[in-house]
Amino acid sequence: MPRPLWTGAISFGLVTIPIKVVSATENHSLSFHQYHAQDMGRIRTRKVCELDGEVLSQDEIGKGYEVAKDRTVPVTDEELDRMPLPTAKAIEIVAFVDAGAVDPVRISESYYLAVDGQVAAKPYTLLRKALERSDKVAVAKFAWHNRERLGLLRVREDAIVLHAMRWPDEIRSPESLAPRDVQLDEDEIDRAVQLTDTMALDGVSGFRDRYREALEELLAAKSEGKELPQPREGEEEEPGKVMDLMAALNASVKAARETRGEEPEGEHATVHEMKSREPRTRKKAAPAARKAAGDKAAGEGGTTKSAGRKRQPARKTAAKKRTAS
Repeated sequence: MPRPLWTGAISFGLVTIPIKVVSATENHSLSFHQYHAQDMGRIRTRKVCELDGEVLSQDEIGKGYEVAKDRTVPVTDEELDRMPLPTAKAIEIVAFVDAGAVDPVRISESYYLAVDGQVAAKPYTLLRKALERSDKVAVAKFAWHNRERLGLLRVREDAIVLHAMRWPDEIRSPESLAPRDVQLDEDEIDRAVQLTDTMALDGVSGFRDRYREALEELLAAKSEGKELPQPREGEEEEPGKVMDLMAALNASVKAARETRGEEPEGEHATVHEMKSREPRTRKKAAPAARKAAGDKAAGEGGTTKSAGRKRQPARKTAAKKRTAS
C-alpha cells in the first residue's frame, strides 16, 4: 500500500470509520532538471533568509501570516491541529446526492480511503453497500492543508474513493468563453451525432500517453548518440486551415469506421459548401439566353418580340414586289 497521506475517520451519522487516505493516482510524467546551457551546471533553488542571507533547511522554516506591513504572526502545525473544527480529523458526511448532480469540473484530486485496523472493516463495508444500493454519492467536509475542503465519496470496485472538490465560488463562469450564435443545418448536426456514435467506446481504459512514449524515444536516442526520431507522415497538420464543415464530418465518420474495421456506408451524406443564409435574389437571364429563348419561340410559331423582328425583312420584300408590278 502507498504511504498514507492523512489519517482520520469517516463520520457517518453516529458511525465512525477509522481510515487512511492514500493517493488514487500515480504520476508517470518525465521530469527535467534545470541546467546552465553553457556548461551544463545544475541550477538549484535554495531557500534563503532575506535578513541574514543564510540558506535554510526545511526544519528551520516555519509558517506565518502577515497581518500588517512589517508584522507577521507565526503559526505552528500543532496550533493548526488543535483548532476547534469538527472536520480537523474527520471526513464528515453532510448529505447524499445523485451522482449526476455533481459537475465534474469541480473535482480536483482523487484519493482511496483504506480501513485503519480490523475494527473499521464492518462500518466501512456498510457505507460502501449503502452507496451502491442507493446509487448515490456522499458529500463530505474535511480539513486538509490548512483549509476546510469539500469532498465527494463514491464507490470504485470494492473501495471508497474521496474526490476533493472545489467550492462553488471557486469555479469561474464560462459565459464569456461561449461562442457567439451560429447557424447550423440539421444535416450537419445529424452527421455530428453519427460521428459520436461511430467513435463511441465502453470506457477510457485503452488510451496511452503517446507524448511520454515519444519523449522516452527522444531521450534514449540522444543518450545513445543515435539519430533523433522524425515525425511520421500524416501526423503534422496545417494549423488554422479552414475547410467545409460537412466535408470534415463526412471524412471523420469514414476514418472512424475504417479504424474500427467497419464497412463503409452504402450512402454517404451529401458534401456541400457552407452557404450563406441571406435571402436569395432572382437573377435576370443573360442576353444570350434571352436571344436563344426567342429564337426557339420563333421556330415554334410564337409571338415573341424576337420572332416579330425576324419577320420584318420578309414584309419589306413583299412590299417592294407590289411596287414594282
